[in-house]
Amino acid sequence: MTIETNLMAELTWVEYQASIQRENPFVLLPVGALEQHGPHLPMGTDHLVPLAISKAIADRIRAIVAPPFNYGYKSQPRMGGGNHFCGTTSLEGHTLSLLLRDVLLEFVRHGVKRIAVIDGHYENMMFLTEGIDLALTEARRDGITDVRVVRLEYWDFTSEETLKKVFPGGFPGYALEHAAVMETSMSLHLHPHLVRLDKIPNDPPADFPAFDVFPYNLTQIPPSGVLSQAKGASAEKGKLLFDEYVEKISAALQSEMERP
Repeated sequence: MTIETNLMAELTWVEYQASIQRENPFVLLPVGALEQHGPHLPMGTDHLVPLAISKAIADRIRAIVAPPFNYGYKSQPRMGGGNHFCGTTSLEGHTLSLLLRDVLLEFVRHGVKRIAVIDGHYENMMFLTEGIDLALTEARRDGITDVRVVRLEYWDFTSEETLKKVFPGGFPGYALEHAAVMETSMSLHLHPHLVRLDKIPNDPPADFPAFDVFPYNLTQIPPSGVLSQAKGASAEKGKLLFDEYVEKISAALQSEMERP
């Protein structure tokens, strides 16, 4: 019996090896976090969204979706509410970098030549970059120079036109969008059964200074953990965002796949 799937965890090793050797696909690695997302969204939002995006991309281009990284770097107050919220479960930065390095080198050992790290948690960004650099440096020492790794944050593919449709009253900025309109809308589109609409808070937008002081002044953080209003969220807006991400990221990876 043949099982049709593009999820690495559902393939046998024989099927995976054959796909790598025959199709030279991208291996997509969704990376997120286990982080509070207010009283209305699941703590796994940051990996659930890039995983869904990766699955949809793999239906469009030659790609295999690896199991996601469900843990990420520490939540920061000005973009994720902070690591002090119960349930937020984080890695040290160097741990995340080394974890990614090890997994990338395993993909290289399998014969994978194209990898895309699809990030859904802003705080991960530079630690993922470090992990990629460490992996490629080690691969080059072993004489492997034909591996390409793409690292992207899916929200960077949001067009101005879409932002105007999602935020008719003006876009508050990505930093304050934690657990707000964009993530709530995509969650309503992707897994509405996990959204507690009746729990969306009425907290005003957070007002942070343009600098950080350590230890952090926790009184600056809304007690709900939501950094700006999510009341304008809808499944329709979520579909608009999701479809744009899938289309644009697929096109970008396809272009990279065709580059000599």
